[in-house]
Amino acid sequence: MSDQQNSQANERGPAPFDLTFTPAIPELLRKLDVTVALTTYQAGKLVFLSPVNDERLVQLPRTYPRAMALGVRDRQLAIATVGSVELLARDERLAAEYPRQKNTYDTIYLPRTSYHTGRIDCHGLEWGSDGLWAVNTRFSALCTLSEDYGFVPRWKPKWVEELVPADLCHLNGVAMENGAPRYVTCLNTGTEYESWKQTIPDGGVVVDVTSDEIVSQNLPMPHSPRLINGDLYVLLSSTGELAVVDRNTGSYRTVLRLGGFVRGMTYHRDHLFIAMSKIRKNSSSFRKLAIADSSTKAGIAVVHVPTGVLVGRITYEQSVDEIFDVAVLSGLRRPGVINTETPIYRHGFSFPEGAMWVMPKKGDDGAQAKPDQ
Repeated sequence: MSDQQNSQANERGPAPFDLTFTPAIPELLRKLDVTVALTTYQAGKLVFLSPVNDERLVQLPRTYPRAMALGVRDRQLAIATVGSVELLARDERLAAEYPRQKNTYDTIYLPRTSYHTGRIDCHGLEWGSDGLWAVNTRFSALCTLSEDYGFVPRWKPKWVEELVPADLCHLNGVAMENGAPRYVTCLNTGTEYESWKQTIPDGGVVVDVTSDEIVSQNLPMPHSPRLINGDLYVLLSSTGELAVVDRNTGSYRTVLRLGGFVRGMTYHRDHLFIAMSKIRKNSSSFRKLAIADSSTKAGIAVVHVPTGVLVGRITYEQSVDEIFDVAVLSGLRRPGVINTETPIYRHGFSFPEGAMWVMPKKGDDGAQAKPDQ
């Protein structure tokens, strides 16, 4: 497939965050009526990718230190950072009059709540009937968030005897069913500090949360489990594959070989959006992988689930080597987002009866002196 550049490269080479994409991508995003959200902890960014028309994409990056897992529900967006989980809520009423770029966005996400979790290396965020669940990789547990504690442990694998900040088995993903966690992926069943690094590339397991039993084992670095129409999809990062695990036998079948390191996946209207990263050439652990020699760049692959066909890719040519997670924002053609890096977030007011921007005089608190990041 040939790639179409989003912007023309100048004589000095690709611009920061320069990307390319297959021609079908903008039209597909418009047809699905979505914006793609992704995180890259390597660059510390949350990025929105929106279709301008059937031929062009526009991207909106915002700074979040060590941006990791994403969670989307209704009007809310959750993002895990180096030591917190940030909750944003969108408000259409503030979008049109956003002082820095009027009449541009159809809605705008603003910061609302911060959960200061500590550095738990959160690899997954999923809303359920009991609120927001976090995959607490450092403590090898599933947790919910709290106003009283950094986190509340709700489940851990049966081989984990006590909660310790040791990343024992690299618990890294959760599949929800009927509003509750059903399956998790781990890179092994170890009980010592970062023991999973010793069982790469094929020591991974899928565990049934409801029974505490291992459903499938000897998997090549499973990540991002998702239940879709009754089938359990996983990404096999060591081999760069999208696969379906048979929940009865534990075997799996490969749907598609994508190459590169795959981690981060979301489903929307018959399509899977899959995050891909470059291989860390300087990592001794990654040198053990089947895809160690892959030259695949970071980006997003889109797969049509009914046929298992790759329908398009988005590829970063510059600045982004690793993508951690991906989500889709349904019904949004051009959302905006504001973080707390610049003071302007303090001047957007929303309440049930109304919403408004109240800007200070220039220089009062630096609100207009620092650009959006």
